[in-house]
Amino acid sequence: MNRIEELLTIFRSAVVNPEGTATAVGNEFKGVVGIMPVYAPEEIVHAAGYLPVGIWGGQKSVSKAHTYLPPFACSIMQSVMELQLEGVYNQLDAIIFSVPCDTLKCMSQKWKGQAPSIVFTHPQNRKLESANQYLEMEYRIVAEKLEQLLNVRITDEALQNSIKVYNENRQVMRLFTELVMDYPEIINPVNRHAVIKARYLMEKSTHTKLVRELIDLIRQNPPVPWKGKRIVLTGITAEPEALLNIFEENNLAVVADDLAQESRQFRHDIPEGENPYLRLARWWQEHDGCSLALNPQKPRGDMLIDMVKQACADGVIVCMMKFCDPEEFDYPVYYQQLEAAGIPSLMIEIDQQTTSFEQVRTRIQSFSEVLEG
Repeated sequence: MNRIEELLTIFRSAVVNPEGTATAVGNEFKGVVGIMPVYAPEEIVHAAGYLPVGIWGGQKSVSKAHTYLPPFACSIMQSVMELQLEGVYNQLDAIIFSVPCDTLKCMSQKWKGQAPSIVFTHPQNRKLESANQYLEMEYRIVAEKLEQLLNVRITDEALQNSIKVYNENRQVMRLFTELVMDYPEIINPVNRHAVIKARYLMEKSTHTKLVRELIDLIRQNPPVPWKGKRIVLTGITAEPEALLNIFEENNLAVVADDLAQESRQFRHDIPEGENPYLRLARWWQEHDGCSLALNPQKPRGDMLIDMVKQACADGVIVCMMKFCDPEEFDYPVYYQQLEAAGIPSLMIEIDQQTTSFEQVRTRIQSFSEVLEG
């Protein structure tokens, strides 16, 4: 096994065994705080001396969760509810909820885990300066509640240092996603996803160091012309792993993504400034192209078109989270924009409870043949 394979194994192990990863680095931190999807100020938790760990559910059959969530709740929240009812998240010292959609609002109210929850709200009228002031206040309340629950003090200096750590990770992740456009034979869809998802489960400076090493090793190899087709993914997430394997089976390389779980998290840095809470708030104001971050101008279609051009992609696959209303509302708008630009697209349904992928496999195979034609 060469060093590239060793590093990819580390990232995949973190994704497959998140509890073990948190335990392994636990000695460096006072404890672990869960971060619910989709956007939350992990930097505040990091500044408190605790490890922030992303909670994105998993492929799991659901039964107990139906007592607390309606059947039309998205599969991420269904699996998270099931896991927490089984006690999986009892080791957490706290959990932070953002509530950009109705299902997350419901989850925050019905949380049954032992870990105390902290809930905050992103302003949706985001482009106003008053929105920044509001969100700054929300983040300060999150920090105050963490201080009370965890018996710590979060200083502005510590938060500025944590923002620096996270910005360095965002920068190296942008380098990684840009580089692997040219190396799909080394970084297949599963490996690409594992490197990105591992950042939710590892301390950010450790993750940054390993990704930087991976980038340096990949660069030592000359790019090999890709014989298959190149695609861009958009949506909330492209899990489970079985779906990513289908892309590889059909010689489809994921050369870029517009996924809330992946590249949307590090598209741009936390802006500079003296007030760390206001800096975090301004990141939300600058964030665009996500159905959970309202923008009446609907820039997502144009952003996808630019992404396809920059990545020299052949088409777009829309990973539509089942029962996700914000994503479904956005789809008709950018679908027409992709059609007008002559960019082929395919919409597939994402459901973490899925165990059979034959229908999806057939549709992806057909889409691959269309791109070949």
